[in-house]
Amino acid sequence: MPLEPFKHSEPLTMGVELELQIVNPYDLDLTPGADDLLALLRRAPFPGSVTPEMTQSMIEIATGVHTRHEELLAQLRAVRDTLVAAADRLNVELAGGGTHPFQRWFEQRIFDKPRFQQLSGLYGYLAKQFTVFGQHVHIGCRSADEALFLLHALNRYVPHFIALSASSPFFQGVDTLFDSARLNAVFAFPLSGRAPFVLRWDDFEQGYFRKMEATGVVKSMKDFYWDIRPKPEYGTIELRVCDTPLTVERAAALAAYLQALCRHLLEGGDPAPEEDDYLVYTYNRFQACRFGLDGTMVHPRTREALSIREDILTTVRRLAPHAQALGSEAALADIEQVAATLGNHASHLRAVHARTGNIQGVVRAAADAWRHGVLC
Repeated sequence: MPLEPFKHSEPLTMGVELELQIVNPYDLDLTPGADDLLALLRRAPFPGSVTPEMTQSMIEIATGVHTRHEELLAQLRAVRDTLVAAADRLNVELAGGGTHPFQRWFEQRIFDKPRFQQLSGLYGYLAKQFTVFGQHVHIGCRSADEALFLLHALNRYVPHFIALSASSPFFQGVDTLFDSARLNAVFAFPLSGRAPFVLRWDDFEQGYFRKMEATGVVKSMKDFYWDIRPKPEYGTIELRVCDTPLTVERAAALAAYLQALCRHLLEGGDPAPEEDDYLVYTYNRFQACRFGLDGTMVHPRTREALSIREDILTTVRRLAPHAQALGSEAALADIEQVAATLGNHASHLRAVHARTGNIQGVVRAAADAWRHGVLC
């Protein structure tokens, strides 16, 4: 089958998807509550969309299409409040965070949906280990060629989003020493990583996708787990490297940061992307996963070693005119605070663990942060 035609979108519109944990309030482990929660939410209007995910202990929420940070944040808060009320009725809790700190992957149940069952048959235990939780951000593009340009132009900024969103230091009951352990689960899949360096949609469709389709390995864009992928049915690119933050406030700020970066890139703020930019891509991505904001990245053009934290702060300053034009000054101020003083949510969860002395306290803090929108 040919790819769907690339739908026209208004440029720089944005939408957010968040995968959330369903937690038992008694032992704070994951609980298979997706069916009940989805059934309850279908009974009344929902201020967004909510769908099942790979296993019964998770759901995914999605916003509508927005142009401004304040509107996106307002919808995310409405979605959160509706979800919290529904979860309370079912005596379960919801939480952000890229991983659940101590759930056992082999106890998870695959959601009864044909695609998830097919993936479970293909990937075996990896499907249950994919009970991890990410934020995906969509940015609207005028054309398919513009989407491919942005996808590759963003390559050097991917470590920013990993480090800023990292919220998965604990996995299987231990501190992994990674700020984002979640992405290690994603990297296990054979079609993860980076997209091929193609800048024209015709070349991508006729040259790359059709060849991959002919191998029988892929049937649609959903089969690619790339860090950034085009979504022709929406007319967007989709950034997929972020852990689900603990609060919708952080999620909205990350989306606005990406929107401002895309405006900067479309206006020629950086040199055009090249294949050689990817020479340092895997190393930079590892540094961001392992060390978060304290990691070091290599600039793909100058080969200079940079502090991820300092590179974010420099970038935020460069984006000030774009933030002003887009109405996202408050969001970029939040991003600046995270990089300069507050730290990411992985740092917060480690601090909670050090203070409480138990892994259940980490989940309790994550559930409270989701409910109240503040870190406790």
